[in-house]
Amino acid sequence: MKKNLFMTLIALLIPLFMYAQAHRIEGTWYNDEKTSTIEIKKGPDGRYTGKITWLDEPYENGKPKVDDENPDPKLARRPIMGLTIVKNFKFDSGKKKWEEGSIYDPDNGKTYDCFAWFEDGNYNKLYLKGYVAGIKALGRKTIWTRKF
Repeated sequence: MKKNLFMTLIALLIPLFMYAQAHRIEGTWYNDEKTSTIEIKKGPDGRYTGKITWLDEPYENGKPKVDDENPDPKLARRPIMGLTIVKNFKFDSGKKKWEEGSIYDPDNGKTYDCFAWFEDGNYNKLYLKGYVAGIKALGRKTIWTRKF
C-alpha cells in the first residue's frame, strides 16, 4: 500500500517538475549586444516563441526600423519592433534543451534552425545556437541575459 502511494506521488510530481523546467525560458531577454529585448512566451500549441519588445535604436531616418534585409519584398516592409524572431521551441526534458526551433536574424534577413539551453544552473543566461543544413557543430552560439 505504501509503495503504491509513493509511486503514485512520484508519477504526479514528475510532470510538475518537467513543466517547471520548460517554463524557465519564458521571460524577457536582452540579446548578446543589449541592443534589443526579446520576450519569450509559451504559445497555445505548447511551443515557445519570442518577439522583439524593445530596440535601443527603434528609428532609422526618422521612421520605425523595418526588416529591410529580408529577401521577400513584402516582409522587408514589416517593422522590426514586435517582430517574432524565435519560433517553435519545444522542451526536451531528457536533454534539458529547447529544440526544433528557429531563429531569425533581422541583421541579415536569414532564418536558422536553433536550440537553446541553460548552463550550470544559471537561469539568467540563455544560450542559443543557430545553424544551417542540420549541422549543429558549424552553428553560431549567442548568449542572452534575462531582463529583471
